[in-house]
Amino acid sequence: MLSRWMSGSSRNLDREYNCTVRLLDDSEYTCTIQRDAKGQYLFDLLCHHLNLLEKDYFGIRFVDPDKQRHWLEFTKSVVKQMRAQPPFTMCFRVKFYPTDPAALKEEITRYLVFLQIKRDLYHGRLLCKTSDAALLAAYILQAEIGDYDPGKHPEGYSSKFQFFPKHSEKLERKIAEIHKSELSGQTPATSELNFLRKAQTLETYGVDPHPCKDVSGNAAFLAFTPFGFVVLQGNKRVHFIKWNEVTKMKFEGKTFYLYVSQKEEKKIVLTYFAPTPEACKHLWKCGIENQAFYKLEKSSQVRTVSSSNLFFKGSRFRYSGRVAKEVMESSAKIKREPPEIHRAGLVPSRSCPSITHGPRLSSVPRTRRRAVHISIMEGLESLRDSAHSTPVRSASHGDAFVPPGRGWPRREQRAGGRHRRRELQPGRQRAAHAGGRAQPGADAAVAAAERGPVQHRGGEGVGGRHAQRGRGRGAGRAPCPVPGCRRPRRDTGGTGE
Repeated sequence: MLSRWMSGSSRNLDREYNCTVRLLDDSEYTCTIQRDAKGQYLFDLLCHHLNLLEKDYFGIRFVDPDKQRHWLEFTKSVVKQMRAQPPFTMCFRVKFYPTDPAALKEEITRYLVFLQIKRDLYHGRLLCKTSDAALLAAYILQAEIGDYDPGKHPEGYSSKFQFFPKHSEKLERKIAEIHKSELSGQTPATSELNFLRKAQTLETYGVDPHPCKDVSGNAAFLAFTPFGFVVLQGNKRVHFIKWNEVTKMKFEGKTFYLYVSQKEEKKIVLTYFAPTPEACKHLWKCGIENQAFYKLEKSSQVRTVSSSNLFFKGSRFRYSGRVAKEVMESSAKIKREPPEIHRAGLVPSRSCPSITHGPRLSSVPRTRRRAVHISIMEGLESLRDSAHSTPVRSASHGDAFVPPGRGWPRREQRAGGRHRRRELQPGRQRAAHAGGRAQPGADAAVAAAERGPVQHRGGEGVGGRHAQRGRGRGAGRAPCPVPGCRRPRRDTGGTGE
């Protein structure tokens, strides 16, 4: 009996799992790992494949079945971190943006950071003025198709490529004008370097937006950059706090707290509400890692951090890598022949192509051209969910999130060990699940219709397992008996952007 159990355990440990990692140029790296392989092992395999030595700026990101992004932790088993079924799909991305990307030691590192920032521009995370956008796009054009050649590049050639979520004919002409007249003779490496120098000066350089709500219920995006913590609303940066002014970060449930100590001993606590507890924990972990990487002098100063107060049980987390100063010192010691770089060229892809072939905007009505023209400055609210670190419409909680406030009906109160319902305000419905939030009836109907069929377990008092059916694939089936129920259907996960 014992030998049979040991034999089964041995086979389980020896099992191999297929992993596919999508790289920044949209190629894919495939490998197999053992069940007990740590994240560091997979990351080292990937960096060896890329011939990358300055690897501390990068990481591996994956998306769970609820569409929540995560960074792979290198000290833990890969298989245990993945919630989806194998084969596993992940993305290789810049995790810590260099403070000065132009100062990176090796060209291969600069090229990979260039690909990441180009992706940020394409997905709308890097906000900029139209003049800056035209210059950045022209640098990309020069790096990837070379000098302007009338024989190869007919009138309107820049309109075949899409550098932003939306762009206008006027912007296309400006891009072509800069490419023709100002960048002739620049090598790909020079154009990429100039691109990095320009991108570094923008306020949203390095921003990976986390959608939240402030205490007033207004939409906001929190982000961590090489220089500090930022809060963005629309296309404006409303808060910027340097890393040495951040004294503590913690979270409780969906609530994120940032403690700030500024000059004259003024202490501030900023409070924001994430869409889900999982999103809030991801936000907190990103903050802890970024502060450690950019603020500390050496990795020996890193300490384990608790998510909440001393007397309450909470998550504990410790950043496990080197800090920025150590990475720069290590880079200065690199002495090898520069590795050969295989630039992607004009290769289309699913997510963000080297240069994406996009439609012209001539079909857009003139009354809308103005809005399209300034789309690159519309702000992060215009991004689709795949470009966020957390989906705005949470898969775990259905509808868009709202922070608690006075206008909300009270939670179900526990009385005698059982849930007791209270009367709800007119026009509102509440989820039957314990601790559920009330939502307006109209919004509930729309959200339910968008989600389609969902099967899940019911909360207390609703008869156990039941199913919610909306429009689309579930048309014609019985509706869920629970008003406003917003439980998700499960899927196999993915990589997001």
